[in-house]
Amino acid sequence: MERNRDIYQEPLVSRYTSREMQRLFSERYKFTHWRQCWIALAEAQHEMGLTAVSAEMVAQMKAHADDINFEVAEAKEKEIRHDVMAHVFAYGQQCPLAEPIIHLGATSQFVVCNTDLMVQREAMQLIRAALLRAIANLAAFARKYAGLPTLGYTHYQAAQPVTVGKRTTLYIQDLLMDLDAIEHWQHQLKARGVKGTVGTQATFLELFAGDHEKVRELDRRVAAKLGFEQSFAVTGQTYPRKWDMKTAETLAGIGVSAHKFAVDLRLLANLKVQEEPFESKQVGSSAMAYKRNPMRAERTCGLARKLMNLPVNFAATAGSQWFERTLDDSAIRRMDIAQAFLLADAVLRLYINISDHMVVYPKQIERHLQEELPFMATEKILMACVARGESRQTMHELIREHSVAAAHEVKQNGRDNDLLQRLGEDERVPFTTAELKKLLTDYISFTGRAEAQTHEFLDEVVAPVLQTHAGEFEHRDVTLEV
Repeated sequence: MERNRDIYQEPLVSRYTSREMQRLFSERYKFTHWRQCWIALAEAQHEMGLTAVSAEMVAQMKAHADDINFEVAEAKEKEIRHDVMAHVFAYGQQCPLAEPIIHLGATSQFVVCNTDLMVQREAMQLIRAALLRAIANLAAFARKYAGLPTLGYTHYQAAQPVTVGKRTTLYIQDLLMDLDAIEHWQHQLKARGVKGTVGTQATFLELFAGDHEKVRELDRRVAAKLGFEQSFAVTGQTYPRKWDMKTAETLAGIGVSAHKFAVDLRLLANLKVQEEPFESKQVGSSAMAYKRNPMRAERTCGLARKLMNLPVNFAATAGSQWFERTLDDSAIRRMDIAQAFLLADAVLRLYINISDHMVVYPKQIERHLQEELPFMATEKILMACVARGESRQTMHELIREHSVAAAHEVKQNGRDNDLLQRLGEDERVPFTTAELKKLLTDYISFTGRAEAQTHEFLDEVVAPVLQTHAGEFEHRDVTLEV
């Protein structure tokens, strides 16, 4: 596709998102699905004995389901200022036999709402597949580094050692919550069905001569033909705009999870212990040639921030639907529904790319551990001193004094942490410096059940999910071009 460099280009399309997701929100996809709605309606009406609709009419509509005469529709829309009726006219030009019954009994939102829901159904399946791929990537990474000790942080201050794998399980758990939210959304998804202008089905009741059961059956049949197990029991002119808010919240949750992961990775990159992939020819800075900026994680945060803030728009729209419907939902939904899915797609593509090639630097991790472990090991040293017959209270005060002095030298004078040497040279401590250092060589003993927790979580929680859904994501192309 040739790029027009004289007008604004939507970055979500030109830079960040997959062709699969872009296709779902294309005009061709929308208008072909409008025609699917019209075909489903006419076919159901014919099946249920509506004499105005013949099998030949339905066949003619099916024959032109995909060859949309865009130019005719666009010209008509300029004339009448109504997109749905313009496409009814264009479809009728191709289907002269069926022209009298296209859109029979329906309102514009019959095609608009049902198509929106069909597009969302397909789009959420893409999101689900990408989410599963990200979980699989992180699971492999967590397994690989399940036992590698690293500093744990609270308040971004060194706390106690954890393992790289254990920390990664936290990100996986967030994504599993997002997967649960998607599955709940998919279970709740319904068609708008055939409800009429204000949701009363009055026109369809007239078409079927007052037969309420036939109108209800028409609603069920059309929903089924469009791939839905059920339709909303009641609607106004549109499907409930509250549904859009729930959709946005589901997608925004993915943004929250990705943002947390990406922020952490940016902090780890600053510590030089873990970072995102960096291409051999990649430039980090125009001025500072040595820099390796975490630009993919930064981009993830930027896109996720936009995604996380979209639900408020949908909440305002849902709360502003006067009675059966007001049109101020139209313009914003044209942008925000597509953007919500495109943003989630972009965020997950980045998440997949980063998690598939993350880099870990064990020696740098060890250096940070060596700097902090003497402080973290004070309780272990205290217990060892008591085991050799010393008073706990006396040893606690002695260790505290040396810890304060060592910390002062680190912070005020930029010196190495010499706590072990200070303790080893104090005659009141029943250990030499060498003996104290030996107490600290087994890093894994400081991480508690971190390694075991990681394997348990991967085996008992993650593996069953990935095995159940393996066919949904293993063969999807989610390659990110950076």
